[in-house]
Amino acid sequence: MSERVGRFLSPDAERRFREAYSEGMRLLPEPAGVHDVGTAFGEVRVYRFGSAPGVPLVLLHGTNGTTVSWEPNIEPLAQRRTVFSVDLLGEAGAGVQTAPIRNADDQAAWLDQTLEGLGLARAHLVGVSMGGWTACNLAVRRPQRVASATLLDPINTLARMPLGLILRTVPTLIPGLSRWATPRFLRYIDGQGTDPLAEPVGRVIDAAMRGYRKATPQPALFKDDSLRSLPMPVLAVVAGRSVIHDPATAQERARRLIPHVQAELWPEATHAISGQCADRVNERVLQFTAEVDSHQ
Repeated sequence: MSERVGRFLSPDAERRFREAYSEGMRLLPEPAGVHDVGTAFGEVRVYRFGSAPGVPLVLLHGTNGTTVSWEPNIEPLAQRRTVFSVDLLGEAGAGVQTAPIRNADDQAAWLDQTLEGLGLARAHLVGVSMGGWTACNLAVRRPQRVASATLLDPINTLARMPLGLILRTVPTLIPGLSRWATPRFLRYIDGQGTDPLAEPVGRVIDAAMRGYRKATPQPALFKDDSLRSLPMPVLAVVAGRSVIHDPATAQERARRLIPHVQAELWPEATHAISGQCADRVNERVLQFTAEVDSHQ
């Protein structure tokens, strides 16, 4: 296997992650289907929930969150939509990366091939944080595949990541420091002051950050012309207490550049918006996608 693919640092690190992942997945509804989709970049794990007719939702999680992070969202969404939840390729999860993901074109290619393998000609993409960037990236490069895009506080998409955020990640990568630095970093990102390791998704993210080394490129901020090119309806929800960008700048840029956008700033929300504001997010996604379908 190429050294330029993601990997666990040791068998013990992989065991720790698998245990946390299995624990978290047990809290989710029983999937209606489990799919391992072959792509040119590896095998992508996708879980299917529900069986409602119509254009499905495809959920794209934040960095290291895996499908486990959608626990507050999947059951309500699946009552009214067929839901596919993707473990992002190149991160710790149930998928296996086998070839380098070199750039944004490759990021779009593996997701496009995954949707093709699932038989999805079009889908409503719903992404949070890195998943929001991933959704926007596919929308820019494969617009015919995207019925709509819901971007939940997407990282490096509507506004640039601050240098301070990048610097805060450094201690999490240093052996010996990561044990205390990673939970501290997660509390900062989460913005709610709670112990991240008290929840299953926090334990999944902690195990991934400490035990898995990604080899995927950093997400590049989308240029103005890329955002202007988006032809589909877009719901951009910006967390007012987010630390991953300046919220006012993100909302303003979305409104100014994306042609068919509903750009909302939720003042009390933190970057952990899909969990912290789960009921509101679920209802807003269902409302937005129903509106889109009614006009197509």
